[in-house]
Amino acid sequence: MAKVSKDMTIAQVLQIDRETAPIFMQFGMHCLGCPASSGETIEQAALVHGINADDLIDALNDFLANK
Repeated sequence: MAKVSKDMTIAQVLQIDRETAPIFMQFGMHCLGCPASSGETIEQAALVHGINADDLIDALNDFLANK
């Protein structure tokens, strides 16, 4: 099973499982296709969007663990 970490990019997570997209959207990250999604880490993107990165990582990992 893949595990998501804060130092991964959004693009890397989407490559693991495209079905994670709605989770990013729930957290207010609607720019999944923007250039920053492949250049910023999840932690950096969360900071820009005012999101708690740990909560997002937990939600992504919970989703992947329960597939």
